[in-house]
Amino acid sequence: MTKKISFLLAILLSGHLLLAQNKVVLDLSKAKDTINKNIYGHFAEHLGNCIYGGFYVGENKSIPNRNGIRLDVLEALKKLKVPVLRWPGGCFADTYHWKDAIGPKSKRKPIENFTWGGVRENNAFGTHEFLDMCEWLGAEPYLAVNMGGGTVQEAVDWVQYVNHPNGSSYLTDLRQQNGRSKPWNVKYWGVGNESWDCGGHMTADYYVNEFRKYATMMTSYSNTEGLFRIAVGPGTEDYNWTETVMSKTPAKRIDGLSVHHYSVINWSAKGSATDFSEEQYFKTMSEAWRMERFLTKNSEVMDKYDPMKKVALIVDEWGGWYNVEPGSNPAFLYQQNTMRDAMIAGLSLNIFHNHCDRVRMANLAQTINVLQAVILTSKEKMILTPTYHVMEMYNVHQDALMIPVTVTSSDYVLGDKKLTAVSASASKDKNGLVHISLVNIDATKEQAINISLGDIKATAVTGRLLHSQKMQDYNSFTETGKIKPVSFQGASLSGGELRVQLPACSVVVLELK
Repeated sequence: MTKKISFLLAILLSGHLLLAQNKVVLDLSKAKDTINKNIYGHFAEHLGNCIYGGFYVGENKSIPNRNGIRLDVLEALKKLKVPVLRWPGGCFADTYHWKDAIGPKSKRKPIENFTWGGVRENNAFGTHEFLDMCEWLGAEPYLAVNMGGGTVQEAVDWVQYVNHPNGSSYLTDLRQQNGRSKPWNVKYWGVGNESWDCGGHMTADYYVNEFRKYATMMTSYSNTEGLFRIAVGPGTEDYNWTETVMSKTPAKRIDGLSVHHYSVINWSAKGSATDFSEEQYFKTMSEAWRMERFLTKNSEVMDKYDPMKKVALIVDEWGGWYNVEPGSNPAFLYQQNTMRDAMIAGLSLNIFHNHCDRVRMANLAQTINVLQAVILTSKEKMILTPTYHVMEMYNVHQDALMIPVTVTSSDYVLGDKKLTAVSASASKDKNGLVHISLVNIDATKEQAINISLGDIKATAVTGRLLHSQKMQDYNSFTETGKIKPVSFQGASLSGGELRVQLPACSVVVLELK
């Protein structure tokens, strides 16, 4: 008898019995904040093949397009419900002069993109092409003005060119001559980019003075809601920068503060995007989890000066960053996208959801062929990455009521280090459907989870799972559908509790009816 008890205890301790190691509690009674759809934004910079060869193929008749914009890309992004798209950079924004890229394409001024590889660009893709594309996508455009190498007047003219009603100045006349009568009414404007680095290596005090000048002179014109002016925040845990911007900028001049955070193992030795060890994976997950602290600390500083949370915290750039693929241009930042990236995406989105009282926009870096892209292209071919599938699965949370969750999780242990294994977020949409997103970052162990629903009454549960045999797996141009969402059968409902068996290295979205 003693041997039998010892045997059962050994099995129990090993975690092989389907007993919950983790607890998630939903509290609908405390739900008050909305998950802004703009958390699902994207970033498109003139970098590598993101714009040329990604979004834009010009006169290439072998690839179906609309005025040079790839139709397959448009359709794929529509399925993601992309709400906002940031352009033209990034570091590129602080060398970009928008007037060089309007008017007849044959008369546009070619430039050297010395920010990213010194390649020649013919400026065929400019303001009109970008803003028209956003209209086709149903996405809000987000323009980043050139503070580093430009002038206040250049920024003022850009606002007037895209937003001013007809007949008020030569700029609106010029817009009409270039084929656009109706203003685009662009709402979101980033004033500078990484001004602490490639955007001018400014001090915080110097940047604030420049921002105040730009923000004052840039006028909203016909945009009835006014311009949404986004100030540069920190890209590291430099909370003094946040303090300086928030304390020295008049409240009426600032609507958002942008921060950047990449999940990088080591900036001098980033490692391969596909050939990585569990130790490297663990370090990447540790950096992804650091987003939680980064947002919490920035929010605490912002709360001191903006307790009503009127200023949005915006994660302008986020994602994984590795070495480029072998044989590709080092300056083009082209990398493959594995299940590791799906983990970064699911974990980050859960964090954004749970901070939605302050975080009201985030832009994945980048949309196509660069860093943690959702789409990769090769001439006529196109593939959807694991990150694409996570963002498609998760978009049920857009503009839904965030349900606060409390997570008690087991640890993902590697050697003498440990991380929280399970991440979760939840929401209730306008139709009354409840969605729960779960991520298990543990590379080898599944997680049994008990989810307490509290006041939520549910009679049925369905789910979708993203998972693969190895965390290094990815979709390729020869095997495009290796990783894609499938029906999830590992959830069962009993009274007010949900039991879930979550596979290792997986993302699940549940729907309760």
